[in-house]
Amino acid sequence: MSRRRVRVDCHLHTVHSGDAVTTVERLAERVRAERLDVVCVIDHHTLRGAREAIERDVGARIVVGEEIRTGAGEVIGLFLTGRIPYVLPLADAVRRVREQGGLVYAPHPYDPARAGLGADGLAALHAAGALDAVEVFNAKIADQELNRRAARFAEAYGLPGGAGSDAHDPEGVGAAYVEMPDFDGPQDFLAALRAGRIVGEYRPHVGYLGR
Repeated sequence: MSRRRVRVDCHLHTVHSGDAVTTVERLAERVRAERLDVVCVIDHHTLRGAREAIERDVGARIVVGEEIRTGAGEVIGLFLTGRIPYVLPLADAVRRVREQGGLVYAPHPYDPARAGLGADGLAALHAAGALDAVEVFNAKIADQELNRRAARFAEAYGLPGGAGSDAHDPEGVGAAYVEMPDFDGPQDFLAALRAGRIVGEYRPHVGYLGR
């Protein structure tokens, strides 16, 4: 039997990131407005926003994550149970994500305005067998060739592609998401991503410039 499909925003922030203004209350409003089923809350260097969203029930299932700054660029850990320290070597950060049973997701890898892994970092991480998914659409990237490059990399190496609003303000929530089969746990999430449909539009930050 086919599973129901869900809308998953794979990358958004709350006020706990320190550079975002979306409170959990406003997140709940936007979840309803955008009809999201799952949101990956991946604040910078903290899990507080994701945990608060779970406690207060924002109306969507929460994937707990963290955007982690490493010496080689930023990666996202998904399905985390504990915080990963920032500015670790990339290999150490990946190891700590994997020790929790989490997934390693590469956000905005080619965006020169942000600390993505870049071509060399992506290739090295994939060669090490440590890259689970690539963000192929980030709604805060105005130059769509940068998103297309990420999509071409994912396709070339047979990796699942994700999409996220990268929202730092309420208006950005839901600007990009994956419409995909429902899932249960990290590995099922990856399988569902492969069967997903990317939906997204460029939506700049409103009244606040976050990362």
